[in-house]
Amino acid sequence: MLDLRPAAQQTASVAAAVTDAHLDAPTPCTEYSVSDLLAHLSGLSVAFRDAARKVGGSETPEASVSGGLDPQWRTSLPQRLDDLAEAWGTPEAWSGMTKAGGIDLPGEVAGVVALDEIVLHGWDLARATGQSYSCDPVTTRVIFDFTQQSAAPAEADSRDGIFGPPVDVPADAPLFDRALGYAGRDPNWTG
Repeated sequence: MLDLRPAAQQTASVAAAVTDAHLDAPTPCTEYSVSDLLAHLSGLSVAFRDAARKVGGSETPEASVSGGLDPQWRTSLPQRLDDLAEAWGTPEAWSGMTKAGGIDLPGEVAGVVALDEIVLHGWDLARATGQSYSCDPVTTRVIFDFTQQSAAPAEADSRDGIFGPPVDVPADAPLFDRALGYAGRDPNWTG
């Protein structure tokens, strides 16, 4: 069982500093503006909260983008991130099977994917808005292991739609930067 609270709080803190002037800015996720990324974070927070609770019915995270950004996102997104972290704070969330974004997953895998989503998109949001993003050592190791595994040649077909092509990052770079590279992100990205 992993604690998603630090990552959820870090991402909520970054989102709190987003201004209206940032909303149309590009992000490291080339298909998303800051506004789109906030909508995606909001949608995936609900989907993975429900996955932890083992309840169906949530739309895929991408469904939230097509509807645009909720006008109340400044209050709803932090609450959704908090609810997500709380839902993954129970042992039941990490056991058995669940569904997120229309995909059946073991609970322990869905929890890691949820963590990966809020960390990587939190970093994306921070970079797009000129903020710093910190990741604790335990979370960094989990994200590194997950992204490294997904970058393995045997996983190449399954990473389509999850990550872009891996970005070369020096082997002596910080572990989080290397995880970003495996996730298809340039740690030195600027808008």
